[in-house]
Amino acid sequence: MLLLFVALAVFVAWSWLSYPAVGHWLYDLSMAIEARLYKLHKIEVPIAEMTVSTWQGGPYEAASAILMLHGFSADKNLWLRFSRHFVRQYRVIIPDLPGHGETGFKAGGGFDIALQAKRMIQLLDVCGVEKVHVIGNSMGGYLAAWLAATYPERIASLALIDPAGVTAPQASDMERHLARGHNPFLVNSREEFRYLYAMTMASPPWVPKVVLDAIAQRYVQQRDELEEIFRDFHASPPMEPKLAEIRCPALLLWGRKDRLIDVSSVPVWSKGIANLRVDVWDNVGHMPMVEQPTHSARLYQEFLGSQR
Repeated sequence: MLLLFVALAVFVAWSWLSYPAVGHWLYDLSMAIEARLYKLHKIEVPIAEMTVSTWQGGPYEAASAILMLHGFSADKNLWLRFSRHFVRQYRVIIPDLPGHGETGFKAGGGFDIALQAKRMIQLLDVCGVEKVHVIGNSMGGYLAAWLAATYPERIASLALIDPAGVTAPQASDMERHLARGHNPFLVNSREEFRYLYAMTMASPPWVPKVVLDAIAQRYVQQRDELEEIFRDFHASPPMEPKLAEIRCPALLLWGRKDRLIDVSSVPVWSKGIANLRVDVWDNVGHMPMVEQPTHSARLYQEFLGSQR
């Protein structure tokens, strides 16, 4: 009986300790499989300060390239199911932004939007891409808009998906939390991560609980890093004064159920950018390219096609 009890205790302890590791393994394996299916390859790109981890695919000699930029606390994997619709015709470059994913974090490295934009230009230079279509979500949308306004000679077109960067006339759930001194992205437990995750999408794709718990563990472990990155990017100059400098064709997609950045931001972007096409979706949250990757891709394909 004692041996049985000891064996059971050892099994429980092993299960508890290995539980997050299994989730990490499943997540990394599934992302690698999807990337392989979609003919995307992991390429490490050295720039001035660091090495940027990217997914890249499509014909290297393609006439057009697309740069896909994820949001705060996310990584390049969020674009996989969206990007598969473009690798046959375009060269696709999907970086882990500095401080995120496999690109890594350096304390005091600087994560404001202007500096991140310079790093993306360096990335394009090393990749040998002179001009690019850029699409970004959330913080990545802020960065994409900054690129279009600041480096117009390098940007062929701009697509924004629920972008940060302007002040919304109506506060979102996220902004109400911040006003009370609480940042939902800085989590201390699985329960707090589940609350954040529920805010990000209206209808998220199914993810095994063990994987979600592993992602929650990463958030907890990277709390201090995320706090520094958020502080830097949140203190960046607003986009409103620069919107008129965006002259390239532009597309704005927004989920009406976005709880992180309120849909009332749409008129601000529309007023500021002259050549802007807008599409607002019902029953979609902050990340349409994850919630509805095929539909999002179809709209973006139509937009790109109209530029020819």
